[in-house]
Amino acid sequence: MNKRTLILAAFTMLAAQTYTALADDRPTIPVIVKDTTSFYWQIVLAGARSAGKEFNVNVPELGAQSEGDIAGQISILENAVAGKPAAIVISPTQFSALGKPIDMAAKSTKVIGIDGSADTKSFTSFLGTDNIAGGAAAADVLAEGVKQKTGKIEGDVAVLTNIAGQDSGDRRVKGFVDEIKAKYPGLNVVANKVADGQATTALNNMNDVITAYPKLVGVFANALVMGQGAGQALAENKAQNRITLVSFDSDDKTVKMLSDGIIYALAVQNPFREGHDAVEIALDASRGKSTPSNIDTGVTVITKADMDTDASKALLSPKVN
Repeated sequence: MNKRTLILAAFTMLAAQTYTALADDRPTIPVIVKDTTSFYWQIVLAGARSAGKEFNVNVPELGAQSEGDIAGQISILENAVAGKPAAIVISPTQFSALGKPIDMAAKSTKVIGIDGSADTKSFTSFLGTDNIAGGAAAADVLAEGVKQKTGKIEGDVAVLTNIAGQDSGDRRVKGFVDEIKAKYPGLNVVANKVADGQATTALNNMNDVITAYPKLVGVFANALVMGQGAGQALAENKAQNRITLVSFDSDDKTVKMLSDGIIYALAVQNPFREGHDAVEIALDASRGKSTPSNIDTGVTVITKADMDTDASKALLSPKVN
């Protein structure tokens, strides 16, 4: 090896060591989502990634491959804690199961919750939609759709629930059912079909309620994949002209269904803001700054009539960079 090569090799090694040192100097804030394969959670991670660049934070993007993998998320959380991060951001997959693991994590680092809560009082801050209010808004727009399609606000209504015991989804269902009972006496909630976080199960559940309830006029899907499966079932049964479907969250599939009139309305959250602001707040908390205990990141109901506005487009089709 000649002298020039030795100097170049030494310089390269020094640069690598310097880069590593600089990288190690950045605070690390892992973001643990419910399902890394879901479009919604990819938007959350995009927001977290943006905050990482903005505030010079290392943001590992973590999560299971399914919202039903509760044990997998617990293991990911435990591994993240072992890395001694500055703070952790997590959206718990299940209310009861994640309580104690989050309590344990909070003994050694700040924990920021997003989207859905857990059986814990250890969150330093929590960011997410007011899901009860979101469920109520879904009930109001469903009643509007039922009247538009049938001429009256009467008939049977079903609920498709994504995962049993998931705090965010359960709150949406509560808000929806309570609003129906309080304001729409002609609507009767006849079923709540609980799935396993899979669109195929939602498809089967939707087919079941269409068959079981001939007077069915409306369906509320409390999560993205439930909307995907329910919309597919409506299209296959050619039932979209008599059954109003309202779903939470959006992706390319459900936006197309909205455009085609299969889905009547989407209740859309702001996942980019959720991910971005959670990292910012986690960083502040790790530095001993005072942080708000609860932040409502909002929900917007979008129908086909207003889906082409700039504000709606920004929520329905956010960029993942």
